[in-house]
Amino acid sequence: MITNILSYIKNTPAAISQLPLPVIILISILLLLLIVQTIRLHRDHSSLRHDAIKRSRSVIGGQLAEQIAPFLPGFPCHPGDARFIGKPVDFIAFPGMTEDNTVHEVLLIEVKTGTSNLSGREREIKRAVAEGRVRYVEYRAGE
Repeated sequence: MITNILSYIKNTPAAISQLPLPVIILISILLLLLIVQTIRLHRDHSSLRHDAIKRSRSVIGGQLAEQIAPFLPGFPCHPGDARFIGKPVDFIAFPGMTEDNTVHEVLLIEVKTGTSNLSGREREIKRAVAEGRVRYVEYRAGE
């Protein structure tokens, strides 16, 4: 099989020289267009990859900030009072629980970095809390 392939490759230049000139020109143009399109595709794909990497770094940075936020200055409560949820809000916190074993209030905390904004769902939750549409529900399983 390899000998067949090698003999085909050796005979190809002779076969091409037997083609009419317009066909050779057409094949050359098509080959050139294929090369140009391949270069364009590679360039576009490369810029897409760089954009995806940049967004990925931003997401990872945000996730890291979410995890360490309770230990950063300015966090609204003691780190021991906060419980990580992740979605739809980052933390639920019970200020006072760690220090004097009395819950002073309940906080829903969303951590943001840079210029990021609240998502639609996060804005809905913020609005529900502001409008007092919050309840405590005790659910007893099996009853």
